[in-house]
Amino acid sequence: MKIVTPDLAHGRRRLDKADLAAALRRRLGWHQRIHDRTFEPRNDLRWLPILRRWQAARLSRSFEAFMADPKRRGAAEFFLTDLYGDQDFSRRDADIARVVPKMQRLLPQTLLETLADAIELGALTHAFDLRLAETLQRLAPRRTTLDDELYGRAYREVGMPRLRAHQIDLIVVAGYGLGHALRTRGVATLLAVLRGPARAAGLGELQSFLERGFGAYAKLDDVGEFIADIERSEREVSRRLFAGHPRPFEPLPDAHPPGETGRDVRRMRNR
Repeated sequence: MKIVTPDLAHGRRRLDKADLAAALRRRLGWHQRIHDRTFEPRNDLRWLPILRRWQAARLSRSFEAFMADPKRRGAAEFFLTDLYGDQDFSRRDADIARVVPKMQRLLPQTLLETLADAIELGALTHAFDLRLAETLQRLAPRRTTLDDELYGRAYREVGMPRLRAHQIDLIVVAGYGLGHALRTRGVATLLAVLRGPARAAGLGELQSFLERGFGAYAKLDDVGEFIADIERSEREVSRRLFAGHPRPFEPLPDAHPPGETGRDVRRMRNR
């Protein structure tokens, strides 16, 4: 099973300010077009809201163990509502589009890079949802409910295993990068200073997103270990779905083999 080391988030080639701004604008443009009903009529498919509600419920079940852990509950909730859930992120992303030049001067570059990853993750996830909804419409035009078997059929019909793997890559990189960027010294003070000006400038959704993320990650002992648990689970779910496993969403027995710590995992991956 492929595992993306969290160090990949920080070991990649750093973009200069101009390239980073261009990358953000490209990803925002893709995100906006794919949600535009005029440009993308599949946004009106009957199956799309059914699919998104079902996937949100599936993720909630997969995150039950995280939710039961007081130190991980906040980060798990943030993943479900702000990074990988079925929420509408259009206002947050519109805020980002408006302030890209200013953000380059105010926010750490690692945080800006992570925002770009989060936007790409949202766009790619929605693109898959559109393809799944279209496939479900063809496979079950009269059905109004979704189950594991029908979802698995549609998932395999859509295919694209390499892009599915990249989707999980983005979950890892965005989740890990955001966690560490928001725990960087001085970010809490910066967010507090920006709170009033951001809301006054109509950027409240972006400010709230960053503040929720900061609060969510604050209690985590090890960001890398938390993200590794999510990654291992989601890669196994994808493997099972492509293989036609009868119980693709059955929980994994353990996030890590006995005795492994987040540091041990990262060391082995970097060999």
